[in-house]
Amino acid sequence: MKIAISGKGGVGKTTIMALVAEQLKRDGNEVLIIDADPSPHMAQTIGVKDPGAIVPIAEMKTLLQERSGKTEGSPFYNINPQVDDLLSRYMIEDNGLKLMVLGAIESGNQGCACAESTVLKRMLTKLLLAPSQYALLDMEAGVEHLGRGTIAGVDHLLTVVIPSKSSIRTALKVKRLAEEVGIKSIHFVGNKVADKEDEDFLTEGLGLKPIAFFPDSLEISRAERKGRPVTEHLDEVADRVRQLLTALQ
Repeated sequence: MKIAISGKGGVGKTTIMALVAEQLKRDGNEVLIIDADPSPHMAQTIGVKDPGAIVPIAEMKTLLQERSGKTEGSPFYNINPQVDDLLSRYMIEDNGLKLMVLGAIESGNQGCACAESTVLKRMLTKLLLAPSQYALLDMEAGVEHLGRGTIAGVDHLLTVVIPSKSSIRTALKVKRLAEEVGIKSIHFVGNKVADKEDEDFLTEGLGLKPIAFFPDSLEISRAERKGRPVTEHLDEVADRVRQLLTALQ
């Protein structure tokens, strides 16, 4: 199964995806997490021992340009570059979870049609098609990845939303754009929810009830601030994670 997660910045999408990954791992599944956020911090969230040693694929400029076939000054590049070996060469495994960090693309005024973007999108497509594993994509905040169509091949898109009007507006825009690129299964996930009033506020604002509500957990927040893996506190919200996963079956 291929699951992507999105939402407005600061809503806790990386935390929720890390908790989902940990639950899937404990259930005996093979899990690959793809950190596609330009400001990646999934490694710290799941407790990778040396996150500073991870080099994001997007920082390997020479490699990416070689794979794209693009030469300096030329507007043309290979739209179907060879990326198979990148899937194994730049994937790490720690704490029973596999992780790949894509990172940010810095490309002047070339926009999303640059050679580097083409290589990364091709690689992501390959990863999405890998059999017999859960591929969990922690996407960048906002909606730009939907405009590029990067995650059009996922089975499910989770949009994390907190009890605020701005978060709801972003979540509804994510849903609309996701529908436009052909994603069939789109779900809202409430986070930092204090009580039923918050649940009702989200349900009314979104027009449908989120598939799970996660509490505003003090322990999980403290773990994040201290640089501890939030997965250590899965038991606190395991029922919510299972509720989420059940809704995707």
